[in-house]
Amino acid sequence: MADTSFPEKGRPSEELLEEMRAERTGDLDWRGGKAFSLVYNTDDPELESLQHEVAGMFLHENALNPFRYATLLRMESEVLGMTRSLFGASAGSLSSGGTESIFLAVQTARDHARARGVMAPELVCAITAHPAFAKACKYLDVTQVFTEVGDDGRAVPEAFASAINANTAIVVVSAPSYPFGVIDPVADIAAMAAERDVLCHVDACLGGWLLPFWEELGESVEPWDFRVEGVTSLSADIHKYGYCFKGVSTISYRDEDLYRRQIFMYDSWPGGLYASASAAGTRPGPPIAAAWATITHLGREGYLRLGRRVLEATRAFRSAVDGAEGLVVVPTPDMSVFQIGVDPEASGDIDIEAVGDRMDERGWNMDRQQGGLHVMLSPGHDKVGEMFAADLAASVAQQGTAAGTEHTYGGVVG
Repeated sequence: MADTSFPEKGRPSEELLEEMRAERTGDLDWRGGKAFSLVYNTDDPELESLQHEVAGMFLHENALNPFRYATLLRMESEVLGMTRSLFGASAGSLSSGGTESIFLAVQTARDHARARGVMAPELVCAITAHPAFAKACKYLDVTQVFTEVGDDGRAVPEAFASAINANTAIVVVSAPSYPFGVIDPVADIAAMAAERDVLCHVDACLGGWLLPFWEELGESVEPWDFRVEGVTSLSADIHKYGYCFKGVSTISYRDEDLYRRQIFMYDSWPGGLYASASAAGTRPGPPIAAAWATITHLGREGYLRLGRRVLEATRAFRSAVDGAEGLVVVPTPDMSVFQIGVDPEASGDIDIEAVGDRMDERGWNMDRQQGGLHVMLSPGHDKVGEMFAADLAASVAQQGTAAGTEHTYGGVVG
């Protein structure tokens, strides 16, 4: 076990770097095309080089007081303008990631409800909603009400109708949900929320920076953003399919007055006025600068190019599953994220956990969830479709016995 006592003396930088380089050889190899989460591989050396340069340029800058860093202020303002243009929003802010964006949406809804006399606010969502909503509800003292999903993995409007009551502050829909990659019936649920004067949040943390371009590429995409009447807020991560590095996300609102409930201002302090648009105080400069550089470098043309690669990878991987005896993509996804499960009509016994183990032995890093194996594709996966198909078919044929790998998404608590 490593010595974790506080070091008496420092160590040379090259010694530390050598140690870290050696240790990192055992970490997830996201560049090799055999990993499906945590990093979105554009397979674009020019973009990666740009991001490294930008990170170093703004490494020590602090956006706590953006007026001291006019360049960061300008870039952040432009990123937010681009975001509003992309989604049809009126106002919003950057955050450190999807969880913070979700926290801000729930906090805004809670305070909006309290201002209207609802002192025990509730959030209604499907069981497929991201766990960050459960986390936000715990921290913000909001009651979470779950509804089941249909056979297609989507939220059921009728279930939402039954769950909404006088305490409901906000309903949540996913575009898409992480487990199944399906888009909930946003229009139906948002309309229902509007009729009851309830806020509706679209969690597009995963799909927000791909779906607009997916649609332009000719894919069928049900309306999900502020084009839908009744949608009041929307979260979308630039560090997912926006292809920036961690961590930068967006939280957007239809109504600027609603956004103002998110803002914190405090002037009863000898140090002067303290104000922030998000939960963070100190904010590192690199994610802000890199978000601006990434979006500006790629432009619509670049996002369409990368989106086309994701689409081609999705078609190849889904074809690979179709060609593997006894496996099926279930339910049918709307995007490049999906679950691989056992076909209920297949003959013979197939242990999907054992198939995952055999894929792991072949160097693939298959994510596990309750119903099967999980795949989330990036542009770089368009180069490994044939290899995936061959290895998946072989893993089904040689499945053997499962090792009992845990279904883990988040971090380990010590």
